[in-house]
Amino acid sequence: MTLKKLVYSWGPVLIWMGLIFYFSSRPSVSVSEEDVVNFVFFKLLHMVEYGILFFLLFRAFSNKNIALNLIYAFLIAALYGISDEIHQTFIPTREGKLRDVFIDTLGIAIMYIYMTRRNILSKKV
Repeated sequence: MTLKKLVYSWGPVLIWMGLIFYFSSRPSVSVSEEDVVNFVFFKLLHMVEYGILFFLLFRAFSNKNIALNLIYAFLIAALYGISDEIHQTFIPTREGKLRDVFIDTLGIAIMYIYMTRRNILSKKV
């Protein structure tokens, strides 16, 4: 694999992981005075973050075996979600929750369904 292809494939993954890490390192914020609004907003954000991470990981793997690419992308995205929750336990005003790992995984599953329905898996972006 050439350096250009390596950067093209894995650069977006590393940048996205860096953004997730950066935002997880910041103190807790709110978008509303309503707890329910904050909960829904930030849980949807979790799903979007990890759905995008899953897509970028799938895109980065150059293996011809699509099923293997999906497994690798899922495992890395899910493990990153776990590590992110552990990381948040060390940040003041933040807390790591197992519930959020499940929400991250739901985002991965939704992206998988989207990719399947849009026939992205067979196109290998």
